[in-house]
Amino acid sequence: MDLDELKRFPDVDGPGLSASDAADRLILDEAGPLLATGAAGTVSVIDDAYGALTLGSGAKDVRVHQDLLTGERALTANAERLGADGITHLPLSPAVVDGSRIVLMRLPRSLDRLAEVAAQIAAHADPDVVVVAGGRIKHMTPQMNRVLREVFDRVDVSHARQKSRVLFARAPRREAAAVALAGWPRTEQHDGLTVAAHGGVFAGTRIDVGTRLLVSVLYDAVPAAATAVDLACGTGVVAAVLASARPDLRVTATDRSAAAVASARATADANGVADRVVVHRSDGLESFPDRSQDLIALNPPFHSDAALSTGIAHHLFTDAARALASGGELWCVWNSHLRYRGSLERIVGPTRQIARNAKFTVTASRRV
Repeated sequence: MDLDELKRFPDVDGPGLSASDAADRLILDEAGPLLATGAAGTVSVIDDAYGALTLGSGAKDVRVHQDLLTGERALTANAERLGADGITHLPLSPAVVDGSRIVLMRLPRSLDRLAEVAAQIAAHADPDVVVVAGGRIKHMTPQMNRVLREVFDRVDVSHARQKSRVLFARAPRREAAAVALAGWPRTEQHDGLTVAAHGGVFAGTRIDVGTRLLVSVLYDAVPAAATAVDLACGTGVVAAVLASARPDLRVTATDRSAAAVASARATADANGVADRVVVHRSDGLESFPDRSQDLIALNPPFHSDAALSTGIAHHLFTDAARALASGGELWCVWNSHLRYRGSLERIVGPTRQIARNAKFTVTASRRV
């Protein structure tokens, strides 16, 4: 198929953002001989961005795991438009790779994400599985080979093409993989707060500087609020802090990342607030009615895949403006050089500075 036909929708679009790239093409070409003899139901695809690997493979009855909900929806939309079927979306679990003989995947930039995914494959795929994992060379490191060798006996490397490369992993080490899987999610203590993280979630078990600044001023945000949302929640630090500090607050955490949602649930559980924090995998605030929320807290991402993009932040600002009740506020932390205040004033409403340090600014934007 022509990968140029693929679309990113409903994910953000813009300059430098595409639905496929040279790494997708190299993965498919290197996997070609394997796919030509692969039986239906024996191919799994992990972290396909928008469907290039799944649809380009030509395989039947493919099981797919994509971390991002927007990527999952883009694959579904592309498949419907191109008349493809036989695709099953699954969480990162034994079911997605059980008995698979071929696994196609994009190499994540996070070594932790690679370690968790590789352990899942090695523990549950067919003993003769071949993992064909590729990416752009600028995002690959020799440590990726080391991570794969922890749970596979053999790792080979392809020739480079168009600044892309593929790693092949074979001969899974079942016992080592089972031990590795038992270590997820990882946890770390921070001044009485336990942060739980699955592989690939922003900041992992750390609390990044921006989030630290945001939570330091959130305790008195919108004192009369009955509801609060941790938007783009990551590991759910903000949700856990709000639920712990304000027991009467109904807190919801949302993220489009499956790993983030699993991490936020684990963080809430580790801090004894799982009964007061509801976690949703969703694209922004799509599950919330208009004018329904009193307080929204946001540390917006500024990457889409590997590309810098402010499109996600502006999408989330617009969603927050829709979901905020009259008098409700969006408390947002952002890299000061991004100068979001003007956008927040225009999209949400009157905006005031709450805190600032050498790198980050926290603002509160009021919905009128």
